Amino acid sequence: MTPFDLTILIAYFLLVFGVAWWVTVRDRRAGAGKGAADYFLAGRNTGWFVIGASLFASNIGSEHVVGLVGAGARGHMPNAQFEILASLILILLGWVFVPFYLKSGVFTMPEFLERRYSPAARTYLSVISVLGYVLTKIAVTIFAGALVFEVLGVPFWQGAILVVLATGIYTMLGGLRAVIYTDMLQLFILLGGAIAMTAFGLKTLGGWGAMMQTLEQSGPGESTRFLSLWRPASDPNYPWTGMLFGAPILGVWYWCTDQF
Repeated sequence: MTPFDLTILIAYFLLVFGVAWWVTVRDRRAGAGKGAADYFLAGRNTGWFVIGASLFASNIGSEHVVGLVGAGARGHMPNAQFEILASLILILLGWVFVPFYLKSGVFTMPEFLERRYSPAARTYLSVISVLGYVLTKIAVTIFAGALVFEVLGVPFWQGAILVVLATGIYTMLGGLRAVIYTDMLQLFILLGGAIAMTAFGLKTLGGWGAMMQTLEQSGPGESTRFLSLWRPASDPNYPWTGMLFGAPILGVWYWCTDQF
């Protein structure tokens, strides 16, 4: 890792923690952040842009930057369907689910299941969700984040511990409001990094045309197949039937009911 890389990394962490600290101090001076609704739900009064930025940044993590991008480079472009579908599912969230959640006054999905069914339903969803996330999503996110640090010369386990500590500290520091404001900051970092990475990647390949020519050398029509978002029903990974009928079910769960 060069001194310049280290400087950028330190500046990033200082900026993230600075935003979290600013939000925390501001809330304390205003008398906010003292109740459960303030800590866990940001007082239920956050603006639309901040919420939208947080949704975007929370969805795009290290598993996307490392894993999803790598899958697309290997020809798994139908993965993009899940992100395209999100734009439609979020409309459903805003017009159907969120008004219902606000009216019910619940804090969490397990709490809603308890009111609707029984305490056993609440416990079941909580246990299944926590186990599933610890064994799948959280593990993948930490692993992918640690790989990024490893590229910068930081040992894998040190990078993994740093990811956990960094996110845990500013989350506990200011609650959900600190999380969504740091997410808003990271939205611009993610978009700027993605645009720069795309530009540098295409420049290295010699431009879009050179990339298409390279794909065509693998076989006739390969460039079209590579960029296609729809695959035949016989495709072992992304059949169009599964993407059309199965992905929306996953999308409703992920965007409208999954808060863990």
